[in-house]
Amino acid sequence: MNAVCSSCGAQHSLPAAQLACRSRLHFRCAKCGKSTIVEIVQGPDVTQLLSPLPEFTQSAGAPRQTRRGGDEEVGLRLPSGKSITLSVIEGPDRGMVYSVEKSRIVIGRADADIVINDNAISRWHCAIEIQDEVIRLRDLESRNGTYLADERVRFTKLNHSSVFRIGGSIVMINIIAKLTVPPQ
Repeated sequence: MNAVCSSCGAQHSLPAAQLACRSRLHFRCAKCGKSTIVEIVQGPDVTQLLSPLPEFTQSAGAPRQTRRGGDEEVGLRLPSGKSITLSVIEGPDRGMVYSVEKSRIVIGRADADIVINDNAISRWHCAIEIQDEVIRLRDLESRNGTYLADERVRFTKLNHSSVFRIGGSIVMINIIAKLTVPPQ
């Protein structure tokens, strides 16, 4: 099995004997010496998870991964003149529409900013982080994953009308310009 160091991105080939009957493997990088924990995937259609999230996957200015947080995170702010909504278009809460009022919201099954009634969703499943015009979707180490275009993602950019799946629910993001009323 091939694995990637979460700190420097160096590739390692791990012997099959080390993987037998394990769901996780802890290894030390030969290049930088830092530790990485690798989730062992059993089937070809399952994505390999790295813990912690590799530093090289974070873009400049991207906030660190936290489960809960607010606008105090550096660089996060809602875009001026735009309205952002999340619509559940498939799943148990189909038809629900949520207005995004904060620059970072957590979506989950319980105790989240947006609660979706779907047992396949983790308590804190994913987060939407907004930095002016840039909107990011971040998986919060959910059990069943976050999917964009049938591909499991840890961190990705969203655009107007982007659709992502969490559990058995499909959510669409809408970004529209706010209407302004001219002064009379």
